[in-house]
Amino acid sequence: MTTPKARLAKTAATDVCYIGQSGNVGVRLKQHTVSKDYWEHALVAVSLTNTWTDTHVGYMEWQAIDKAHRADQFRLTNGNGASNRHPPAPLEADCNEYLDTISVLLTTLGFPAMEPFQKGDPEVASESSNGDKTHHLSFSRPGCEGNGTLTAEGLIVEAGSYGRRIESASCPTWIVNLRRKPVESGAADFRNERLVLVKDHLFSSPSAAAAALVGRTINGRTSWKNATGKTLDQLEKMRLDSVQADASEELM
Repeated sequence: MTTPKARLAKTAATDVCYIGQSGNVGVRLKQHTVSKDYWEHALVAVSLTNTWTDTHVGYMEWQAIDKAHRADQFRLTNGNGASNRHPPAPLEADCNEYLDTISVLLTTLGFPAMEPFQKGDPEVASESSNGDKTHHLSFSRPGCEGNGTLTAEGLIVEAGSYGRRIESASCPTWIVNLRRKPVESGAADFRNERLVLVKDHLFSSPSAAAAALVGRTINGRTSWKNATGKTLDQLEKMRLDSVQADASEELM
């Protein structure tokens, strides 16, 4: 009997994700390759000890889809929400442990399908000039206003932030695609001649977030600022100076 296998596919172009399970993953992938045109990556979780049963994978599929919906990092294309197999408590505990491991591995590989946005700030953006903690970054240009949080994954721009509807004449293709991405995923919409974020959206870097709002290339490290007006470059320099000062004191 073929061990049941869970699988997940995602395309970086549109943040589309499919989560499912199959007793013959090779055949199922071939079927999806023919019937779906968004497949770029497939990640498969298997039991190396061949101990997963239909109840195991059915329950994990149900939980994974639920977690992915709640994380809201990808647009799921699953036709149904699967069903809870109602496993006994010991088996449920094992499945949850397996699923936690799968989620960590997927996130490490760059597919955080079941992990919600983490809004904890890196140290570089956490100190203001007077030593107070601040977790807020803002961006302002003509026709653009943005608020966001810097994370280890990139910059989360908050719902309500807005940018220019039209890109500049010299705007490179990658920025055009970058601006199209949140619109296609439902995170942004065009309103009153503006590109408006209707829910939080993660960009890979401060520069990518700034470019998406203004519709042209721009240095995000000098355009996103904390509550005291310090840019990310200035905050990083302050932190490095502090680290070097502490190191010098330890050597004395």
